[in-house]
Amino acid sequence: MSRKVFVGPALRRLREGTRLTQTAFAQRLGLSVSYLNQIENNQRPVTASVLVALGQTFGVDLATFAVDDTDRLVTDLREAAADPLLAENAPGLQDLKRVASDSPAFARAFLRLHQTARRLRERLQAAGDAPLPPPVGEEGEAALLPYEEVRDYFHYVDNYVDDLDRAAEDLAERLGLAAASDRLQVLSGYLASRHGITVDANANLGDDLMERYEAGPKLVVLDGSLDPATRAFLLANRIARLEQPDALAALAEGGRFRSRAAGDIARVALANYFAGALMLPYRRFLAAAKETRHDIDLLGRIFGASLEQVCHRLSTLQRPGQKGIPFYFLKVDRAGNVIKRHSATRFQFARFGGACPLWNVHEAFEQTGRTFVQVAEMPDGIRYLSLARAVTRSAAHWRAPVRRYAFGLGCELSYAGDIIYSDGVDLKAEANVAKIGVSCRICERTACHQRAVPPVDREIRVPSDSRKVVPFDLS
Repeated sequence: MSRKVFVGPALRRLREGTRLTQTAFAQRLGLSVSYLNQIENNQRPVTASVLVALGQTFGVDLATFAVDDTDRLVTDLREAAADPLLAENAPGLQDLKRVASDSPAFARAFLRLHQTARRLRERLQAAGDAPLPPPVGEEGEAALLPYEEVRDYFHYVDNYVDDLDRAAEDLAERLGLAAASDRLQVLSGYLASRHGITVDANANLGDDLMERYEAGPKLVVLDGSLDPATRAFLLANRIARLEQPDALAALAEGGRFRSRAAGDIARVALANYFAGALMLPYRRFLAAAKETRHDIDLLGRIFGASLEQVCHRLSTLQRPGQKGIPFYFLKVDRAGNVIKRHSATRFQFARFGGACPLWNVHEAFEQTGRTFVQVAEMPDGIRYLSLARAVTRSAAHWRAPVRRYAFGLGCELSYAGDIIYSDGVDLKAEANVAKIGVSCRICERTACHQRAVPPVDREIRVPSDSRKVVPFDLS
């Protein structure tokens, strides 16, 4: 059964932008004023016929209403509201749902304010008596970490950027890239013929440098220790910078980032997005994903792509009218630091602090190269098929550092039949279900043996006549 879609605030903003009264707007759509008022106040869900009327009458991109950020905002607000700073006046779940639904702009502003306060508190705790630079951005606004700004940007666009995706797909078709046996050679030839750029794909650039562009001699130099998929991706990224500078700049500007650094990082991330879409063109990749039942290793061989490239691309298949399975994807290091993350599902990641230790992405480090399969249930009752695998990035030479990461990929359990990794897994056995959460400090579970800290919005009781694995009970 499809979920009801409530678009009240977005519809109200559209009407106010047209400068029409509710009566005039309702007449244009062929609706009663009372019905329109109910939709604007989220008392009624929007129907397909109303969405069609909006598109035909006002030329609205229906994708604007198709993306519902309410669940994500509620989870983010819950985590922010669990801060001890708000303990005495923490709003309840229903209040947070109402704010996220009725005032999403205010919800995001509150999240930015909380993030800034938290960042300042961490800086003060870390610095002790050392002098701190003022925690403001270039224009005097509250400073946020640039990477966090960019992460949230992609989070709220469902990790899908239509203009770049279609431009990359068109170029891939012209080059015949999807069917090429040597994509590195195809991209090198294209750079030479289109831009007069020579590619040296087997240089020794040292431990940290992967690619260097020399504008004078028109030379792209790639480190030869990188695998072919990574070198091809770097050339695709260079093509994005050469051919899509205006699009990258416009998208970065449209993100309204609060610092120059965030805008610069966004342009890099958007160029990476183009590169991924060029290497794994949307329609061909989506068709192959369905045909292989999302076999990530087989997809990597078909497209000459790395595990990370395949998993990340699966999480971006959200083109309106041609959507794939909504996946979440993340990349973590051995310390649990989240390097990359996105969720096209209702699955939510912790914005701050550690993730749930029962999640199989942490277990993956115990056996590099093995794909771990888990049926996981979040506190809201939604179950997911969760895949995890750890990889080791080989060193270029004896003393070079070795990098180790784990990747997590998952979708709601209702899609498990389309995922080859569900074969042989008893999806209905309660004993196989891992009861995970976002993070301990906002997790509602009362009987978790792995709990590290109590939730901040619950009182604890420490029994004097007994001792459990977790030394306290929750009220």
